[in-house]
Amino acid sequence: MSEKLLLDTQTDGIAVLTFNRPAALNALDMDTMRCFADTIQRLSGLADIRAVVLTGAGDQAFCSGGDLHELSHYPSAEEGEAMSRLMGDALLALEQLPVPVIAAINGYALGGGSEIALACDLRIVDDKARLGLVHIKLGLIPGWGAGQRLLRLVGYSRAMEILLRGRAMHVHELTALGLVNDVVEAGTALEHALNFARHIAESSPDVVRAIKKLLQAGTRQSYEAALQTEHDLFPALWAAEPHLQAVENFLRSRKQ
Repeated sequence: MSEKLLLDTQTDGIAVLTFNRPAALNALDMDTMRCFADTIQRLSGLADIRAVVLTGAGDQAFCSGGDLHELSHYPSAEEGEAMSRLMGDALLALEQLPVPVIAAINGYALGGGSEIALACDLRIVDDKARLGLVHIKLGLIPGWGAGQRLLRLVGYSRAMEILLRGRAMHVHELTALGLVNDVVEAGTALEHALNFARHIAESSPDVVRAIKKLLQAGTRQSYEAALQTEHDLFPALWAAEPHLQAVENFLRSRKQ
């Protein structure tokens, strides 16, 4: 791990990944991008992970996007393609982790920071947070997959407007668009995200993973195929110990 990116794998199965460049508003240089990609691959191989939380060090930013001071040294189309492929693949791997991924957004999440946030399953933001796909102001489009994720979250017309305006959005706008799950007091996003992650960790890991799998099937498969995925996941859970124990507890409570 690099000091620019911290991974804390806790005993309850919660992994906390922190962008750790607060003096640069947690902007991503190439070293941090490579470390991020490697870390997501590492997380995908950990069978005991129950939930993942992403956050930024300090109280100013989740991630303010790419570090333009450093990335200006990579001006060619070939270098742009390599960077886009690196982070695009990393965010697809993040999205495809079998467990819920929560973004605890404290402050700015602009450009690439918003792309990372949109690749998470859940977004908890503090009331000072700002998200913005501001690429158009830099003569760019999203390069890491955020255009497609935004389209699926808010629909074609809203996604078009957001990308064309290219501005940082306040929490009331994000809430109205359905882009965030919860708005909390400034400085408490990580606390609330960890509380949610602990709630997830207390549930059956097989059920949690099945919930993510069935919902993601609905975004990638036809309606009929997604229904079949949901149907296929159900029987093993029906016969598994968590369900049988829950039924036994329910019946016992009814007799008292």
